[in-house]
Amino acid sequence: MRLISLFTQCNRQAIMKKYAVIDVGTNSIKFLIAEHRHDRWNTLLDCAEIARLGDGFYDTGRLHSETMTRNANAIAKMVHIAYEQQVDEIIGIGTMCLRSAENSDEFVRLVAQICGLHIEILSGEEEARLAFLAVTSGNHTLSGRVFVFDTGGGSTECIIGHDGQIAQRISLDIGALLQTERFLTTFPVTSEQIEYALHFVMQHITPLEWIDRVHSVVGIGGTVTTLCAVKLGLEPYDAERIEGATLELSEIDRQIAVYASTPLEERQRIPGLHPKRADVILGGAIIVKAMMLKTCAEAITVSDRGVRHGILADRAG
Repeated sequence: MRLISLFTQCNRQAIMKKYAVIDVGTNSIKFLIAEHRHDRWNTLLDCAEIARLGDGFYDTGRLHSETMTRNANAIAKMVHIAYEQQVDEIIGIGTMCLRSAENSDEFVRLVAQICGLHIEILSGEEEARLAFLAVTSGNHTLSGRVFVFDTGGGSTECIIGHDGQIAQRISLDIGALLQTERFLTTFPVTSEQIEYALHFVMQHITPLEWIDRVHSVVGIGGTVTTLCAVKLGLEPYDAERIEGATLELSEIDRQIAVYASTPLEERQRIPGLHPKRADVILGGAIIVKAMMLKTCAEAITVSDRGVRHGILADRAG
């Protein structure tokens, strides 16, 4: 019996592996630790820090020294936590801001110097593929033609799939932070500014075929989950209540009107809205509205999953 017990324990340890994913975005850094055991994932930690790597990027095309240092230090803290949790592997990825910045290599070197983590910069198409995989690997009830969009701080990934297979995918350099810096710099925000920002997004979605003939629409990313958290008045944030929730076009319109007419200090006190997202949430909400108009969707399904989950499903089983 003792030999059987030892064998079972060793076998369990061999099967279980623990991974960390650090996803460095334009607006936030997402941090996931999960263990893989018996073909199932168990989330141990899933959080984000709004560190704003893309602050000022739209004006210069470069990452600022201060923002690089701030983000590298935040990543180093996450790496330290991952080591404390005795993870088997840490995967670091970067998205739109690092794809586009002239000096992204400086940031990659800085992170490696501070904490030894290599940041792999994903292409837009790869980011889109992983976003779709994140949704489909976590929701086995999706069928027919599905439109998935992932709105971040610097880009929005759009994917049309059919029965779990990607039919089309594009990555648009349109995100909540960049939309804000482009179009929404004054207060109060006028209806003309909102319409112009909306038209800008609508024009860029045009290359997708069949977008108005999908059976379901799923939105992921910090903007979508925040809009849903505001609708539900969540304090604190509750991923379980977000996953699978519904967000209506009428609710998006309501929130756009509130954000356009509410000073930043008051926005920061809205239940469900993280204070550090308050200044860019309007830009993100306009993107979400554009996606819904293009798909003729009166409502979308919200998922708390993201590229970090897609990475795990793709590379770690």
